Amino acid sequence: MYKSIDLFAGIGGIRLGFDQAFGNNIKTVFISEWDEKAVETYKANFNDGIDVVGDITKVDEKDIPNHDILLAGFPCQAFSLAGHKRGFEDARGTLFFDVARIIKKHKPKIVFCENVKNLVNHDRGRTFQVIKNILEELGYAVFYQVLNSKNFGVPQNRERIYIVAFRNDIAPSDFVFPQKTDDTKVIKDIVEEQEVSSKYYLSTVYLASLKRHKERHASKGNGFGYEIREATSVAGAIVCGGMGRERNLIIDERLTDFTPVTHIKGEINREYIRKMTPREWARLQGFPDEYKLLVADTHLYKQFGNSVTVPVICAIAEQIKSYLAKEKPEMNPREESYKQIAIAWR
Repeated sequence: MYKSIDLFAGIGGIRLGFDQAFGNNIKTVFISEWDEKAVETYKANFNDGIDVVGDITKVDEKDIPNHDILLAGFPCQAFSLAGHKRGFEDARGTLFFDVARIIKKHKPKIVFCENVKNLVNHDRGRTFQVIKNILEELGYAVFYQVLNSKNFGVPQNRERIYIVAFRNDIAPSDFVFPQKTDDTKVIKDIVEEQEVSSKYYLSTVYLASLKRHKERHASKGNGFGYEIREATSVAGAIVCGGMGRERNLIIDERLTDFTPVTHIKGEINREYIRKMTPREWARLQGFPDEYKLLVADTHLYKQFGNSVTVPVICAIAEQIKSYLAKEKPEMNPREESYKQIAIAWR
């Protein structure tokens, strides 16, 4: 049984991937997330009775239970590097420092982190180098790779960097990340099975403003603006801002009732253009349909835009699990003496 902690937990996407990979052989013993609405969603889906701690910067690392696996989808904050050694002390004032001080105290076997692809280029690569240096300074072998969600059973073009750090005493000479499990999924595979509410369809006034905005940028040679995705294509990366929805519009001709259910300007467009629903975004991130969506849509879009792609996490966790299975089990002195006696009798 491996014990894990879930830092910057969001709605539990990283935990869910590890739970799927490890099954009954993993148990979460500590959770930290400061966003109250994310905590609502998390608790609705992980009913394990563990209190979710808020601001991790105010938590003493001594109060965190011992654990084998540390999970952290930490936010990328700027690091101040000028004139410093670019090690553990350089991380002070950033949220990664809180990850580091917990690692320093508990020395888990595995540290797993996920972040935006551009982390490797932030501040000319120095931010990522600080993170790598800190993990190595704390006694870990660091492996990392950028993976695209569209290669793992979801139709979303989402590149993220994944960091796996093994404690030196159990570290392999190399860690092979999964390359591809399924790149066949397209948008039509994740759309709602039934007709969706008219509230997801754009109003004529809003659609006209999007078209004007795109035309202005096109005249300047820019590719900014809304985008309608073909049913046989993949979605762009979903993000928590408005453009995450506007760049992933679809045409859905199943609408039969054009009566607005919210206050809109104009009418519901007759081109059948709509934004995706929160459930469709959940599927783009590989969350199962039994995952409960109880808070308002505004919060759900933010939560899934900020979350991780669960099947990618699961595939990496499966690899980690296989490496841990090769770990030589510790033997207590009595077992060692019995082993020597058995050898002598042979």
